[in-house]
Amino acid sequence: MLNRQEAPISNEENELLEDIAGFELDPYGYVLYAYPWGEDDLADYDGPDVWQTSVLLDIGEKLQKGLLSNFQEVIREAVASGHGVGKSALVSWLVNWAMDTHEDTRGVITANTDTQLRTKTWPEIQKWSRMRITAHWTEVTATAIYSRTPGHESNWRIDAVPWSIAKPEAFAGLHNKGKRILMIFDEASTVDDKIWEVAEGAMTDENTQIIWCVFGNPTRNIGRFRECWRKFKKLWKTWQVDSREARMSNKHLIQEWIDTHGIDSDFIKIRVRGMFPVISARQFISAEDVDKAYGRHLRKDQYSFAPKILTVDPAWDGDDDLVIAIRQGLAFRILRVIPKNDNDIQIANIVALLEDEEQADGVIIDFGYGTGIKSAGDTMGRKWVLVKFSSSSPDPGYLNMRAYIWGRMKSWIKEGGAIPEDSGLYDEIVSPETVPRTDGIIQLESKKDMKAKGLPSPNKADALALSFAYEIKKKERGPAGRSGARYANTEYSPI
Repeated sequence: MLNRQEAPISNEENELLEDIAGFELDPYGYVLYAYPWGEDDLADYDGPDVWQTSVLLDIGEKLQKGLLSNFQEVIREAVASGHGVGKSALVSWLVNWAMDTHEDTRGVITANTDTQLRTKTWPEIQKWSRMRITAHWTEVTATAIYSRTPGHESNWRIDAVPWSIAKPEAFAGLHNKGKRILMIFDEASTVDDKIWEVAEGAMTDENTQIIWCVFGNPTRNIGRFRECWRKFKKLWKTWQVDSREARMSNKHLIQEWIDTHGIDSDFIKIRVRGMFPVISARQFISAEDVDKAYGRHLRKDQYSFAPKILTVDPAWDGDDDLVIAIRQGLAFRILRVIPKNDNDIQIANIVALLEDEEQADGVIIDFGYGTGIKSAGDTMGRKWVLVKFSSSSPDPGYLNMRAYIWGRMKSWIKEGGAIPEDSGLYDEIVSPETVPRTDGIIQLESKKDMKAKGLPSPNKADALALSFAYEIKKKERGPAGRSGARYANTEYSPI
């Protein structure tokens, strides 16, 4: 696969070319061969650590299998680790192996922040690139490693690229049909989900070696990195590396942490054991609690006695949905999901119809973009109420009404609430994070901030939260199941 015939080469160089070419499908063998183990900076090491060896061998085995099937499968490796395990070294070895063993390899490396990429990830790659036996084959700059073979500088390279939601093109255009693609995310837990989605577009080339590796401390219990172990676990080979078992880690410091925080604390889970926390440091509602509520079966007698509360969360932006839902005690259902609709009269008629069909005891509407719906309902004789998320909270422990109703929803989930098996609703409930405050008051990040991070706008989750804004009493109903004259009119009339 290698072609470096830019000039006559020595027998020694020719032997090196042949040796390196033999490691095209063997990254572990390459690492043992390419670096001066037992010498100089590596005097105390005879090769990779056990966990690093396992990852390298797994990639090699998949490449061997891929050779038999024209590389139809993308190789995906996800590593969640504690601190000091040698993650950056493995990243560097993969970069060097990918560049040295396949002509016109292309790749992209990104990290959680530009600072991480420039000051930690890339300097480690530069260090290992200089140490390898093939250091003279490539040029390593502050932002790229590329081949010195004339005419290949643009096609045989791996670039360090900070990610940006506004400019995800670097991850969308990484096609290299018939050759090799290497994609690496460092500190992947906080790389935005949108970048992950765009990166997948580079994984479609046929008959191409495609290797996608993601590394990081498991700091968040939400997001695409976390889902490598859950929703997308069939696609990813996952590894969890404990710092206590890694050769390079500071065992004395680790023991101090354990003595201070406790072995089962989230601090130790994240920074030592390579385990995801039960709840991330700022996540408001834990995935563990939502997992229990997801699809939970309830007997009718567990909720039938409670009032029925219909809620409406209007769409804010063009890509949002309007959601109409209903909660009765521990039971919650989504009745309608409607693309953004500015026809308040039409929506009011739908709400009125559902109010009657469900025999709802009250209707609560989000004030934001909901005033027109409420006004149309007033004309029909409906007694709907509005909730302003930014208004003051009845509980001084919450910054505003939105935080308050989400707090009540959190308690409801813990106390046995049941949500439908709706992955969108699930993601929306676990996504919001708290905003750090010195006064201890609970504040949730805004919808606007969530969307800026690429997170879904929590329309369905807000529809559930709205049902906790006011105490609604069960109505006395007549023989037909109706509660009075206000059900006589379901059509809007401006007169």
